[in-house]
Amino acid sequence: MHINHLHRWDLTPPQAIALQKEMAGRIVYDRALNFESIRYVAGVDVSVRRDESSGRDMSQAAVVVLSYPDLTLVEAVTARQPTPFPYIPGLLSFREGPALIAAFEMLQLEPDALIFDGMGRAHPRRMGIASHIGLWLEKPTIGCGKTLLTGRHSEPASARGSSADLVDRGEVVGVALRTRDNVKSVYISPGHQIDLASAVELVLRCTTKYRLPEPIRYAHNTAGQF
Repeated sequence: MHINHLHRWDLTPPQAIALQKEMAGRIVYDRALNFESIRYVAGVDVSVRRDESSGRDMSQAAVVVLSYPDLTLVEAVTARQPTPFPYIPGLLSFREGPALIAAFEMLQLEPDALIFDGMGRAHPRRMGIASHIGLWLEKPTIGCGKTLLTGRHSEPASARGSSADLVDRGEVVGVALRTRDNVKSVYISPGHQIDLASAVELVLRCTTKYRLPEPIRYAHNTAGQF
């Protein structure tokens, strides 16, 4: 698939923050998804593990592609490399991005939309990993986070599909979404080239009997196999 190599990854934290602020203005948050055109949905995740022999953290990125709407696994790729950046909340994409780009470079199928284990617009600088990598891929991307990074929300109703706006500094940046009856919410936000309503609908369409959408479940399991 085509990848825009937009910048270096070997930045200091202050440089990374400055780059996020600059890139945030390029994000498209108001594009409705054409569900009729979707054939493949990808799930994206990264697992980090300490390599005892070298004493270094290693990152394994996984990109899995599922057919849509039947959600059958059709391709899975992984890329492993030393973790290049410390864990700093809000700068996840600089820790996971290099391995993810290496994985995307191996992908044979072209996904029509991608769901990331992480945030999109629901980020202090509106540049979560789904937004950041979305700019590199120029594809509709969605952030699906398990824990809150920024903003506040009321508690959604207990039924599947219920949601509550996630508000940060007076701006709706995503929703807390109930993907199954009586389970803990996940945090959905648009990444790039998609609006919030489409992001929520695709996540629900890709969620079956578990809390997490199937593309994320497959990606998480694949990334952890090392």
